[in-house]
Amino acid sequence: MLQFILRRLGLVIPTFIGITLLTFAFVHMIPGDPVMIMAGERGISPERHAQLLAEMGLDKPLWQQYAHYIWGVLHGDLGISLKSRIPVWQEFVPRFKATLELGVCAMIFAVAVGIPVGVLAAVKRGSIFDHTAVGLALTGYSMPIFWWGMMLIMLVSVQLNLTPVSGRISDTVFLDDTLPLTGFMLIDTAIWGEQGDFIDALMHMILPAIVLGTIPLAVIVRMTRSSMLEVLGEDYIRTGARPKA
Repeated sequence: MLQFILRRLGLVIPTFIGITLLTFAFVHMIPGDPVMIMAGERGISPERHAQLLAEMGLDKPLWQQYAHYIWGVLHGDLGISLKSRIPVWQEFVPRFKATLELGVCAMIFAVAVGIPVGVLAAVKRGSIFDHTAVGLALTGYSMPIFWWGMMLIMLVSVQLNLTPVSGRISDTVFLDDTLPLTGFMLIDTAIWGEQGDFIDALMHMILPAIVLGTIPLAVIVRMTRSSMLEVLGEDYIRTGARPKA
């Protein structure tokens, strides 16, 4: 077990280096001058251009730029956004909260649906329900998630008009910035929102959570079914005898 853990930990470093190298390479493969992109249509003087290149470290050799990039990543410094001119970390945190909230809701959906379906499929092995559950699980696991999302939007949001098409909350909902908001829309609307605000946020969350939770749901159904079948196949289950201590 210890060797397995050490091997896994040993893969962290090359994986980290590989990911950062790919990210660094992709950024430098983007056509155009980052400084000119940042300046936009206003233009910039050659002196200011050289100054900004030096401030961003883009005048240094690539290996020094990569070393500076790694150092910043390890210390939580992701640089300055070329568009907004504010630290990337400040852009990242609000969006991370929305992503985390969506991820938690997706996992709640996957677990709440996947475990009961997997158990019932195992108990009713060979039945229509079992074959349907296994077939849908395989379909959900192999289906392109972006296509599934677009199909649900077209059907549920556009055709049936049951959920909003996009966003986290309606424009009519107002949350006072002076309140100690958490950034998690479901929590904030439940605590500080007016009547109906929580339902509004929940309706915005349902469809994305279902889409994001589809693949975990399929995995949970298959794993639960397999584990349940293994348990049901034990001698003490089939014969009704008590297991030995």
